[in-house]
Amino acid sequence: MRIWIDVTNSPHVVLFRPLVGLLTARGHEVTISARDFAQTVELLEASGLVHTVVGPPHGGASRAGKVRAMASRLRALRGFARDQAFDVALSHASHELPLVARSLGIPSSYAFDYEFALAQHGLGCRAATRVVVPEGIPQERLDPIGARARKVRRYPGLKEEYYLHGFTPDPTVPAGLGVDPSRVLVVVRTPPEVSLYHRHANPLFVDVLERLGRDPAVQAVVLPRTAEQRGAIASRGLPSLVVPDHAVDALSLVALADLVVSAGGTMNREAVALGTPVYTTFTGRLGAVDDQLLREGRLRSLTAADALVLVRKERGTPLPTRAPDGLLDCLLTALEG
Repeated sequence: MRIWIDVTNSPHVVLFRPLVGLLTARGHEVTISARDFAQTVELLEASGLVHTVVGPPHGGASRAGKVRAMASRLRALRGFARDQAFDVALSHASHELPLVARSLGIPSSYAFDYEFALAQHGLGCRAATRVVVPEGIPQERLDPIGARARKVRRYPGLKEEYYLHGFTPDPTVPAGLGVDPSRVLVVVRTPPEVSLYHRHANPLFVDVLERLGRDPAVQAVVLPRTAEQRGAIASRGLPSLVVPDHAVDALSLVALADLVVSAGGTMNREAVALGTPVYTTFTGRLGAVDDQLLREGRLRSLTAADALVLVRKERGTPLPTRAPDGLLDCLLTALEG
């Protein structure tokens, strides 16, 4: 089969990397389109995944900018896919792919694990042949965005458990960033400021940077999403912060860190899966998956920077990983029609 995958954000690279390997091993031909956003292209290149950048970069924080960029990318994606005779199209939160796939008569699967990005999911769910989500998201949250039970396929656990199957961290990554092994290592992920679903100010995150950045017993590697975030953080001149100017092996960092503080979702769940203590500073509405992790005590909500416990890690129990075949087979149910 000819399979089309659209990758639009940095976390999707590690998600699809093992799935592409499985598809290739099964004898399928995989074509990857990509959006130039955050570290997506850089990570694709580092992963050795052949890809084509299609359409304009991310439209920025404004709704008008997003709409203009989406219209332009839809046209570009349609031109890219029109003559390629794809048999099925797969994406994780690329709502543009199912829209284009539907217009070209290509079955598609649209996956996500945060249900409150209502604008994009409303488009993707209605256009897709299949909607693929974790078991933890209740159906009553999916119905209003067009993901009726008949088109929904569910997988157990977290998506992170599938792509972490067989993962071994690279112990040289912290040293490559100049991290002092005698200090407590904290990995920090910035807020998703350009996302429509994250409109709330996050002063707590600034307090966290100040707390970590001035502690001589700590070294905090801050992973920004955009060049603007990187510049703003670096300009603070906080001596205990390390702000890489390129994409890094974040999975290894998370696995080797003593603590993770993240304002997003994927890195929180990666930390949970790897057994690294993790605090969330996310100020939007928590999705069902993260809410369950909070109830289980695997994820902690941070309300004040002073509440951070900055000590060497007492490693938690990693979640059992799952063979990625299960997630891939769920995505491929789009072929059932």
